[in-house]
Amino acid sequence: MTRTGEDHRAAGTGPWWWARWRSAVLDGSLALVSAAECAAEGVPFARDAGVPMAVGVVFGLLAGSVLLVRRRWPIAVVLVGIAVTPAQMGFLMGIVGLYTLAACELPRRIIGALAGMSFLGTMIVTFVRVGQDMARGDFTLGDWFVPFAAVTTSLGLTAPPLLLGLYVGARRRLMESLRERADSLERELQLLAERAEERAEWARNEERTRIAREMHDVVAHRVSLMVVHAAALQAVARKDPEKAVKNAALVGDMGRQALTELREMLGVLRSGDGPEQSRRARDAGSVPVAESVPLAAVGAAAAAAASRAAGGPGGEGPCLAELEELVGQSAAAGMVVDLSVEGEARSYGPDVEQTAYRVVQEALTNVHKHAAGAKTHVRLAHRGSEIAMQVENEPPPEPASAESAGLPSGGNGLVGMRERVLALGGVFVSGPTEAGGFRVSAVIPAP
Repeated sequence: MTRTGEDHRAAGTGPWWWARWRSAVLDGSLALVSAAECAAEGVPFARDAGVPMAVGVVFGLLAGSVLLVRRRWPIAVVLVGIAVTPAQMGFLMGIVGLYTLAACELPRRIIGALAGMSFLGTMIVTFVRVGQDMARGDFTLGDWFVPFAAVTTSLGLTAPPLLLGLYVGARRRLMESLRERADSLERELQLLAERAEERAEWARNEERTRIAREMHDVVAHRVSLMVVHAAALQAVARKDPEKAVKNAALVGDMGRQALTELREMLGVLRSGDGPEQSRRARDAGSVPVAESVPLAAVGAAAAAAASRAAGGPGGEGPCLAELEELVGQSAAAGMVVDLSVEGEARSYGPDVEQTAYRVVQEALTNVHKHAAGAKTHVRLAHRGSEIAMQVENEPPPEPASAESAGLPSGGNGLVGMRERVLALGGVFVSGPTEAGGFRVSAVIPAP
């Protein structure tokens, strides 16, 4: 298993300058073998130098044990190896020292200079020793053998450890760079995951707001009209039976439509499917149950149901051409509504037309709730690059009629209208008038 750079650095639990205990054990073993080798080679060195044998052995032990610090001071190890080359000792120390030097992160000129010194020292000593052996008659080869033996021996003791160390050092630096890249990628992935979670949370909140807004559009207007018609039915039940029957039929139709739309939304909530599948499941008499419901599917079902609530085809949403029908529904509920249109009517984008329709619809619903019986003026203006609408009601004839109607208000209607208009870059203003009524105005850019 590979580890990232932070884990690799955190894994350094060895003593002193060793990153791991196994590195310390390896260096200790190499130093022990090198010390034994140099001590054994110190015996002939002491005999040739004319010093006591114990001095040669101690000198060899001290020289060989320098290999213990090869990771901390590789230059010192190589210099000691070059220094003891004339004594013909420290071959293991020279090989391991050159390997360690080449694998370290040192300038190439220092590595090349020390390797060259080691090569020259080994070549000179070998040349002298082989020449002496040839002079004593130990070898009967030609004179060409002395330089050949010196060069090949020097190359054999210098080139392999140097090249291997350069390769291992390059691979080690490559692995370190890969670990750093893995660390940076891991941090970037964490940041991306956090941002994705934030965006997902934001999207969920936006979708919840959309669902609440669409369900409010579906339910609030129809139920408000139902309550108004029911109140009118109660008032004329004895005086005008024919009108009472007409109002009762209107209440029934609106109730059935509201129930149909709510069933479609609840079907999506239960099944997690789109509106078409939930409708087919409802027609079949069974609704499959899923473990989770995507908010986007519920929001789409709510939007489609809200579209059908306004009489538009599923998925397209209401349009300004249906505004007269909307005003007619309020007029049928007993409201006196005056609709005026200024400018040349033209088609707009679906979002613009749906938002304009919803603003007028919610404003009329608020009049039913809070100012029953008040005369209302609906104005629509088609301008060059925008569309403006205004719904203003006069003071209600009886201030207590709003409470008597029994229409609850959650205070979300104006908030939903403002959100819709501002989402399209428009301007929304609402508030009471000086005459005691209420005015809702909105301007939506329509390039």
